[in-house]
Amino acid sequence: MISKTVAAAVLGIDAYLVEVETDIAFGLPAFSTVGLPEGAVRESKERVRSAIKNAGFTFPQRHITINLAPADVKKEGAAFDLPIAVGILAATGELMPESLTRHVILGELSLTGDVKSVRGVLPIAVAVRAAGLTLIVPHENAAEAAVVEGLDVIGVRTLGEVIDYLRGDLTLDPIRVDRERLFTEGSQYDVDFFDVKGQEHAKRALEVAAAGGHNILLIGPPGSGKTMLAKRIPTILPSMSFDEALETSKIYSVSGLLGTFNSLLATRPFRTPHHSISDAGLVGGGGIPRPGEVSLAHNGVLFLDELPEFKKQVLEVMRQPLEDGQVTISRALMSLSYPARFMLVAAMNPCPCGFLDDPQHTCTCTPIAIQRYQARVSGPLLDRIDIQIEVPAIRFRELHEEAGCEDSETVRARVQKARQLQRDRYGRERLHANAQMGPRHIRHWCKVDDAGERLLEMVVDKLGMSARGYNRILKVARTIADLDESPHILSHHLSEAIQYRSLDRAYAA
Repeated sequence: MISKTVAAAVLGIDAYLVEVETDIAFGLPAFSTVGLPEGAVRESKERVRSAIKNAGFTFPQRHITINLAPADVKKEGAAFDLPIAVGILAATGELMPESLTRHVILGELSLTGDVKSVRGVLPIAVAVRAAGLTLIVPHENAAEAAVVEGLDVIGVRTLGEVIDYLRGDLTLDPIRVDRERLFTEGSQYDVDFFDVKGQEHAKRALEVAAAGGHNILLIGPPGSGKTMLAKRIPTILPSMSFDEALETSKIYSVSGLLGTFNSLLATRPFRTPHHSISDAGLVGGGGIPRPGEVSLAHNGVLFLDELPEFKKQVLEVMRQPLEDGQVTISRALMSLSYPARFMLVAAMNPCPCGFLDDPQHTCTCTPIAIQRYQARVSGPLLDRIDIQIEVPAIRFRELHEEAGCEDSETVRARVQKARQLQRDRYGRERLHANAQMGPRHIRHWCKVDDAGERLLEMVVDKLGMSARGYNRILKVARTIADLDESPHILSHHLSEAIQYRSLDRAYAA
């Protein structure tokens, strides 16, 4: 007898439905799975056999063939355990075939018949809603799937519970979550800009960077507050929209990083990979490519502390995601693209010991050691960092000053106003911030007067700046003008933007 159940699988951050066909025929007992199953799918036969027996059902001692369609796409993960077990029981007459046509079933099985959580449920829920079906998932994943509006989600704990529900012997109400409350409660940050004392120049640079989505490099001695400043950047970025939260949460769901109590990521992600990370860990990789840190930082901040300590090839592979806002990973059997639109924040010491030009400490580094240390960050990568700012050591008196310290909400209000000006300016064009402007947009929106042209000519010639660096100055100046609510880029906007590029030659290779 043949039965058919419907499961789903994830490809990138999108999902597709998978038909699980089960054929039970006379012959010697055997259990084979076809349809390009990966290791965990092939091993499911042992889990399914034990789960069916220990749940109180009879496992057929016949020739069982499982087909996963479409058969030309690799299937991975343990989420096919439950639909396979349900398909076998349906083929033996435990269920009516009609009860399976309206449901998509996911879940890993333990040997006792308990249903365990799986990853990638959120993008699958989006695909199931589009198909107009009901989703049956492990109870631990139910809240994550229920975030998708207009979808009935049934949470189950055991194989027996699934069978009783499909038979009609057990009533299970669809899981409901309060999306607005979930989004509001999850959008609170644990840190605040008010905690940072002094460093007014650096705070201004961070505000400009947040307002235009610009990448920023913080350079200063140990203990000057570079990491403290970086951790508070998400708190001054514009609040996440629900669409942004859903898109980012899909990436975390695919990576298995969404838990039971945080089924929707409502705060902007802040990722801090260690400098020992590999290039595959940073941009993604694997036999079936998985998202890397640049994708996990999508719609948020990627913070690279001790930038020169990262391997050079690791930093260089990040150049394409910085330009394109996505990363494409190609393997022999497939090519996947993951979104990677993030704000890069990097920090470094000015020299190996960290105290170059520090009036309070003596630098012990030789000139050649300083040159080699700074040369670890290549010129092309520096060109892609719009703002480079020095963060000097803080004075004792500044640690006790409260006046002038603004909280994150105050700064974020100015940033959101500037971002709104940018959204109004670009209209239907696929731009979210000034940092994403291309040459055509720069020519149209970043015009300067004759005085500004002369200033730029002098600076570009003096610093030997590249064309990309020149464009970055114009983008940053446009953002500074937006913060001032000025329709035109004025000379003082250009002067401030040039300050943020003055370290180009000092730290280029």
